[in-house]
Amino acid sequence: MADVILSVKNLTVKRGSHTIIDNISFDIPKGETFSIIGPNGAGKTTLFKAILGLIKYEGRVEWKEGIKISYVPQRFYIDSDLPITTKEFLKLKTNSSEKINEALESVGLKNSDVHKNGVKKHILNNRLGDLSGGELQRAVIAWSLLGNPDVLLFDEPTAGVDVVGEETIYSLLQKLKETHGMTILLISHELEIVRKYTTTVLCLNKEQVCYGPPSLVLNEKTIDKLFGEEMHYYHHKHKN
Repeated sequence: MADVILSVKNLTVKRGSHTIIDNISFDIPKGETFSIIGPNGAGKTTLFKAILGLIKYEGRVEWKEGIKISYVPQRFYIDSDLPITTKEFLKLKTNSSEKINEALESVGLKNSDVHKNGVKKHILNNRLGDLSGGELQRAVIAWSLLGNPDVLLFDEPTAGVDVVGEETIYSLLQKLKETHGMTILLISHELEIVRKYTTTVLCLNKEQVCYGPPSLVLNEKTIDKLFGEEMHYYHHKHKN
C-alpha cells in the first residue's frame, strides 16, 4: 500500500450560510505531484488554506506525523524600492551560507548573475525588486526549500512568469521531486502542463468534479463541466 502523507475526507468549508467547498475527499501518497485545477472562485486556494489548518472546516484532514510542509503563495509582491537583497531575504530563514548556496543551486541560481543598467551583480547581492519574475519565483522556491520540507505547496507557481519560463518552473519542480523525494501539491491553470507533470489531478468547482490520473480524467466532458463555455484557464501549448 502506498505511503499516504495526506488524507482528506468529506472536507467542507463554509462562510456563514455560503458553502465555499463541499464534501471533498482525496489521498496523496508520498512522492506524488498532485494538482488542483478549476475556474476562478472554485475554492482552490480555500482548499489549500483548509489543509494547512489556516481556516475552519468540517470533515477530516490528516497529515502523516512529523511531515514538514513549506508553502509558496500565489503572488509574492515585492516593492521595487525595498532595500533587501536576495541574501538578506534567505537569511531570514537560516544563517547558514552553506544551506543557502545549496538551496540556490537546487533552483539553478547558485551561479546566476543579474544585469541591470549595464551592471553585473551576483543574484545574492541584488535587491529582490531588481529580479525578473522568473528569478524572483526561483528565489522564493529556494526560500521554501530551507529547512528540508517533505511537502511543497504551490499556489499558481507560474503566476507572473512569462510563457517561456512556465515550463522551466514546472521542470524545476519535477527535478526537486525526483532529487529530494518531495511530494508536491500545486494549483494550476495550465492543462497541458498538468497533463505532462502531474501524477494525480483534483478537478474542483466548489465540489469534486473529477479525481485521478490526468490521462484518465481530463477529457472534453470533464473540462466542459469544470470550466463551462468561457473556459477560464490558460491553455498554453508546449513542445515536448
